[in-house]
Amino acid sequence: MPNPRYIYSFNYDYHHAELCKLESRHIFNEAVLNKFLFSNIKVDPSISSFIKNRFEISISEDSYSRLLDKLKEENICCQGFKAEYMLLEGDPTEYTERLKKLKDIGILIEGKPDVQNPSIIYSICNSNDIWHFGVLVKRNTDWRKHKNKPYSFSNSLCIHIAKTLVSLASKGNRTTKLLDACCGVGTVMLEACYAGLSIEGCDINLKSIKHTKQNLEHYKYTSRVYCMDVKDLTQKYDAAIIDLPYNLYSYSDDVITSNIIESTVKLSSRIVIVSKSDIEAVIKKSGLKIIDFCTVEKRGRSMFTRSIWVCEKEV
Repeated sequence: MPNPRYIYSFNYDYHHAELCKLESRHIFNEAVLNKFLFSNIKVDPSISSFIKNRFEISISEDSYSRLLDKLKEENICCQGFKAEYMLLEGDPTEYTERLKKLKDIGILIEGKPDVQNPSIIYSICNSNDIWHFGVLVKRNTDWRKHKNKPYSFSNSLCIHIAKTLVSLASKGNRTTKLLDACCGVGTVMLEACYAGLSIEGCDINLKSIKHTKQNLEHYKYTSRVYCMDVKDLTQKYDAAIIDLPYNLYSYSDDVITSNIIESTVKLSSRIVIVSKSDIEAVIKKSGLKIIDFCTVEKRGRSMFTRSIWVCEKEV
């Protein structure tokens, strides 16, 4: 990629590796490798549970000394800055050497630093013997507070998956209008609200709807929730998310699954579906094209695998 503008660093557990790659393909149009990615696409790191930082490149050189020369020419003056080294996978630079380089950077920036509450974070990193200098934007992790939402149930999506579903449906675009077609207690809705997206939810279970509203109110989020079957909705959405009801394995369950998906297809052309079983045939029958897919293991007292299907309406 010629002259990329950004470097994104990622962090994920091994059992979420494929989920992170799936998300990366739909936000950046390529899968993350080695836990970092060069891109010209700008997104807020906080939209993902896997993106750690966005490094905004301003200088790139194949020599560290030339990088310092270029930085000196910039005559940067800033009060309250902080210098930080972004260590990328494969960078052999030792810790003591990284500290020395941060000191080099700090000397060339005019102004008083503030390590505790910086106004801006300047950073350097090394990838394949190319040195980069720029501004580091870190993710906000306040969304983790949703782990302590007032209401949940044992098979609720974990917040990492819920947050990823929002990214997959919206492709990182905050103007996307979303539908959570089987909202349960609102796990997905909380992540969409935190990300600043417009989302509405529906569910046929009155108790679930009540808990969804209480969870939203607990975090002071405002979003419309309908206690009705998705087939009765008439609004249109840019994208929809379906976390299909679980413990359904008979023929009648395929009918229920088909009804939910076919009803949602009428409301949106892009749909992300979560299932516990292979529903490929049901998806294709509903008029959707599967454009991407991955599986994620649920860990805890009960072990099972979730399938995540990224679909778009057949043209």
